[in-house]
Amino acid sequence: MMLQKIFKTSTLALISTAALCSTLVTTSYAAEGQSERHKFEVTTVAEGLSFPWGIAFLPNGEALITEKSGSLRRVGLNGVISEPITGVPDVVYKSQGGLLDVALDPDFADNSWVYLSYSEADPEGGEGNSTAVARGKLFGNNLQDVEVIFRGAPKYKSNAHFGSRLAFSADGYLFITLGDRYSAMDDAQTLDNHHGKIVRIWPDGAIPEDNPFVNTEGALPEIWSYGHRNVQGAAMNPMTDELWTIEHGPKGGDEVNIPVAGGNYGWPVATYGVDYDGSIISEKTHVEGTLQPFYYWVPSIATSNAIFYTGSEFPAWQGDLLVSALKASKVARLDLQDGRMMHEEALFGDVVEQRIRDIEQGPDGAIYLITDDRNGKLLRITNADD
Repeated sequence: MMLQKIFKTSTLALISTAALCSTLVTTSYAAEGQSERHKFEVTTVAEGLSFPWGIAFLPNGEALITEKSGSLRRVGLNGVISEPITGVPDVVYKSQGGLLDVALDPDFADNSWVYLSYSEADPEGGEGNSTAVARGKLFGNNLQDVEVIFRGAPKYKSNAHFGSRLAFSADGYLFITLGDRYSAMDDAQTLDNHHGKIVRIWPDGAIPEDNPFVNTEGALPEIWSYGHRNVQGAAMNPMTDELWTIEHGPKGGDEVNIPVAGGNYGWPVATYGVDYDGSIISEKTHVEGTLQPFYYWVPSIATSNAIFYTGSEFPAWQGDLLVSALKASKVARLDLQDGRMMHEEALFGDVVEQRIRDIEQGPDGAIYLITDDRNGKLLRITNADD
């Protein structure tokens, strides 16, 4: 990939509004690169975010960005970062835990609901924690009428593998992806807990009557699929309205799945990876009664999130699945044709120097990344074709 740095004049931005009131010095350079199908430019929109985790774009073009420490901020595309939005639930900020994903209600323009996933302490005072989802109505720089709509069970003493992404289907269901909590990996194969599961609920927390385990004795009725490790990515396929998920594997075995109702995706009895110390988790990659991934990586690229690209900024990427990665600081473009995987291309790895935690398509059709760092950045990827 051919790269060129383009130096620009630094800008000091100051906006004195209730929502955007902080100052920020924007970056002094951009970088150009050449992919197989497009030339692109990467610019830094904002920096100084503390381990950002999730992005959601507001109708006015601002980005809502979570910081793992527990802050939710507005970020203007002029680089200005707001003070923390008030009303955000308390989080357990340890290791992989904290404030995680953010999503807007499909009817946000009418109801103002914002959804947050986060690691929550045991409200009964125990030592355990779990992934929870809350929603609140966003007015200015405040969340109001905040309510918890989902709590992972059981509360478990671990600071790892919380998941979690939020995805709305076209028919209004909310999918929540979860992790196996690492040391409780065997729970991913049983239906009496949320470890290693994907759940499907209504936006108010109600359980759909057609969920696959509603009538299964001993099963939690919100479970949609199981046998997952640590699902940190989710995207709805705009062509089919199917949920596609990105599963963070161990050492090897990151997966792309298309979870079906009631499906068992094998973890930990079947995996393409080994444990981080090289020890064998399972000798099997296929087990009867479990489903295979649509695609997987060996070695791992440390997947984080994904989008189906639908914008006009990069017409040759339309319909492709773009998967962000932590380990290689890259985005894997999966070239999809009629639902089949044709080719993988590595994007942006020579330009982005930090781990990529999230990827989103902006309202302008550009691609936006946030980087997983103490000085996290919001990056914009635009077309630089001649």
